[in-house]
Amino acid sequence: MDLFAGAGGLAVGAEQAGCEVRLSVDNDQWSCQTLRENHSHEVWDRDITTIDGQDLRNASDLADGESLIILGGPPCQPFSKAAYWIDEGKEAAFRRARAAGEAVDRPSEGPEVRPDERRSLVDEYWRLVLEAQADGFIFENVRSITHPRHRPVLERLVSEADRAGFKTTLFFANAAEHGVPQRRQRVFLMGSKVSKPDAPVRTHAPSDKADDLGLLPFEAVGPALQPYAGDEYFEPEEVVTGKWAEHLRTVPPGWNYKAHTAWGGHPNPTWETETRFWNFLLKLDPELPSWTINASPGPWTGPFHWDSRRLRTAELAALQTFPAGYEFVGSRRERVRQIGNAVPPLLGEVVVRQVVATFDTDRTATAPKLVSA
Repeated sequence: MDLFAGAGGLAVGAEQAGCEVRLSVDNDQWSCQTLRENHSHEVWDRDITTIDGQDLRNASDLADGESLIILGGPPCQPFSKAAYWIDEGKEAAFRRARAAGEAVDRPSEGPEVRPDERRSLVDEYWRLVLEAQADGFIFENVRSITHPRHRPVLERLVSEADRAGFKTTLFFANAAEHGVPQRRQRVFLMGSKVSKPDAPVRTHAPSDKADDLGLLPFEAVGPALQPYAGDEYFEPEEVVTGKWAEHLRTVPPGWNYKAHTAWGGHPNPTWETETRFWNFLLKLDPELPSWTINASPGPWTGPFHWDSRRLRTAELAALQTFPAGYEFVGSRRERVRQIGNAVPPLLGEVVVRQVVATFDTDRTATAPKLVSA
């Protein structure tokens, strides 16, 4: 059971790991349409809080000897770094002053966190894990859930899992270390009633360290995007115009706005370094992995293509390792949001395999069944 299925990144990964997905559930209409466009299994467009574990257990239609794995990625916005930067408070005032060029010290107190009712959806996720009597589970979220202000939520989940008889493993993932052409950081809590899942072993490393470590070099964005360079993939929204278009054009690949600072060696600097968000005018280097794909980018938020344009839908999907031809439904904004919120299927596959491996072969005569909710 994978709560909050979104566009199906974890579900695709589970299928690639040998699971059979029988149900996806999400309350976002565009994500549900995307799921129906790409999958033949049942899709529910429903609020998780209106579902109980027996509903999911019934939908899974488990036969004797089959195991139920529950996946879940409750909305990450309450735990993301973006949740720190609110309109009021000392931290926000500090950032505004720095952006204006004022010499001010960072406040000693930590940043305030915006109240968000979606935090309770972690509890809803765990309720359904217990009610559905799952044999295994995978909880996914952003790395910021380990921030001191949020970590009690994660620690409580670990404690509840241990109390329910699950053997758990906390895994801090960098997607690039597992073959994804993107430096995407995520946290996974893996649990099994059978045995403690092993953490996935990294297979890739930076190119200057890979040989010494006996690993493959990170996957670069150049080869990943090359199949989508043709005019048939053109999208009108990829064209960049406006106030900073010329600045973007002259940013070298792999750089951001700092190319236009004195620190970056520009003869006529426009900005001072550390006065903008790091992904302002951020441009990809074709020989390196991408930075994290943003679900809600502003007009000048990267990563941009090294040809000084926005990335195409097919390119964004490729950086997330969705299968070629995977269709995303909705406007450009909706497609980008769905892709940016997804777990890279390749990373999902790596993690799901570790939980699947815990099940005894005598107990799982057929592939584990997955209810993706």
